[in-house]
Amino acid sequence: MIYLDNNATSRIDLRIASRMHEIICQRLGNPSSQHSFGRTARAIVEDARERLLRSVGAMTQGMRSDQLLFTSGGTESNNLAIFGLSEGKPGALLVSAIEHPSVLAAAERAATAGRQVIKIPVNRDGVIDIDSLRQRVANHSREPIALVSIMSANNETGVLQPIEIASKICREQGICVHTDAVQVLGKRELSFASLGVDAMTITAHKLHGPVGVGALVLRHGVSVAPQAFGGFQQLGLRPGTETAALCDGFAMAAELASNIEMRVSAMLPLRDKLEQGIRKVIPDAVVNGCNAQRLPHTTSVSFPGVDRQALQLALDMRGIACSTGSACASGSSQPSHVLAAMGLDESQIKGGIRFSLSYETRAEEIDQVIEVLRSIIPALLKRPSVLAKSSREQEEN
Repeated sequence: MIYLDNNATSRIDLRIASRMHEIICQRLGNPSSQHSFGRTARAIVEDARERLLRSVGAMTQGMRSDQLLFTSGGTESNNLAIFGLSEGKPGALLVSAIEHPSVLAAAERAATAGRQVIKIPVNRDGVIDIDSLRQRVANHSREPIALVSIMSANNETGVLQPIEIASKICREQGICVHTDAVQVLGKRELSFASLGVDAMTITAHKLHGPVGVGALVLRHGVSVAPQAFGGFQQLGLRPGTETAALCDGFAMAAELASNIEMRVSAMLPLRDKLEQGIRKVIPDAVVNGCNAQRLPHTTSVSFPGVDRQALQLALDMRGIACSTGSACASGSSQPSHVLAAMGLDESQIKGGIRFSLSYETRAEEIDQVIEVLRSIIPALLKRPSVLAKSSREQEEN
């Protein structure tokens, strides 16, 4: 099996799995318990918190220390940010049109409660329109803004966003800024302090850590309203019993991924090799966002005239795992909202799939993917897919 769906989840590093197994086998107590079993678990959790803060370039010393709240993953962190940072503040939510579904759905939920939601458009390369943001922020005194949320890099295209510029624009007007940096950690240098944002989402399973643990990093002095109740853990801001093994596994994953140059040097040439190979054997293929700065491991490729779901299934039958967009929206037959927001042609949107590599990907795997695409794309172009036909029948009914 060739696994090229690492933006959905990366396979856990066996060193991390072994370390977690050791912690689990200690049969620790609840980290909130006062006895020795609980104190041991608490020490592991707090050590992991400090290690993660250092790994993401947060301030960890003195009265100006930044804060990290453990969550169940990126989706919970994004929801906690959207609702927790805007609660009690008047004004609109500004989110980019290409955000992860967990941000967009949270914003839609806020809209049903009467909150105005404004989407920041992107250009054809998938980069946010910074002038549009600047204009909105300039009217802040007349049209208040409660929160701005812009992802650091898009999960479908890998396109990087100008977060430092956006946060500076907002900071000058006293507007709170959140960024979803889930895809950036481990693939690009990440400094929470340098970004200038108030809150940042990260998660473990995108960088070969365990599924089920994420975090929301908060700048010193920033308060978030809790969205869950019934416990005093993490100052009551995110109550619930922490899992020591998951927290430690997350910290270890971030530390193992700290040698960014080594990982980039392993992934970037293979991503370029994949894109060049695809365009050579399928001249009509389009690499989406290729004119913008991107993450080194992600490529969104459109095959005009091909049904994306049929292509994904055909690749899966050949032992190649990829995706048609965000894993959190994979149950939907709707086209990618990211590619649509970029203003791409309908054929590009309908024929778009994503390959996301990791430092474990090998050159011979890339060669095999190119050869498989060479063989199956012409066949998919010659006949309508069963999925496309089924979709049309459902629409007619």
